[in-house]
Amino acid sequence: MGVALEKLTMGGFLEWENAQETRHEFYRGYVFAMVGARRSHGRVVANLVHALMSALDGSPCQVFNEGMKVQVADDTILYPDVFVTCDSTDLATEMLFRSPTLVVEVLSPSTEEYDRSRKFALYRRLESLKEYVLINPESRRLESFVRRSDDLFVLHDMSESELVRLRSLEITIPMAAIFSGVDAAGA
Repeated sequence: MGVALEKLTMGGFLEWENAQETRHEFYRGYVFAMVGARRSHGRVVANLVHALMSALDGSPCQVFNEGMKVQVADDTILYPDVFVTCDSTDLATEMLFRSPTLVVEVLSPSTEEYDRSRKFALYRRLESLKEYVLINPESRRLESFVRRSDDLFVLHDMSESELVRLRSLEITIPMAAIFSGVDAAGA
């Protein structure tokens, strides 16, 4: 999360944000500038979007990437790196999504702590969210947090697996496809 710029209402933020060239997240009236990403981050996002689109072809679900807003609550708008929604209302919107099934964040040194803690806590407010995935391009770790029927999230560490099982969508993706074109250690 970047540095807070100023306090706005949700409506004021949306009007202001839609006129900006760069992305900003919104939390309880405060606006936070998003930082730029590294090549390895962009490559993992592109690989994952491609793999998810292929796996979900013909399904009622669609994949979106980092340029789309997800409204988590009346006071929060976030930009996930990748998300999938199967919700008919979401699939009819142009700008503001509210019911993702899967959210993926690709970690960077500057965002890892936030993505693992505060951002995950914010996403858990979404009743629709069934799975939250964290991917670290540098260490090649992939962790999935899957919501159980009792509303608790259970960690599935797939870092050593050849196949990534996304339980919320009932699909698998080769780990090699996610990290294709990403250098090993030190990416």
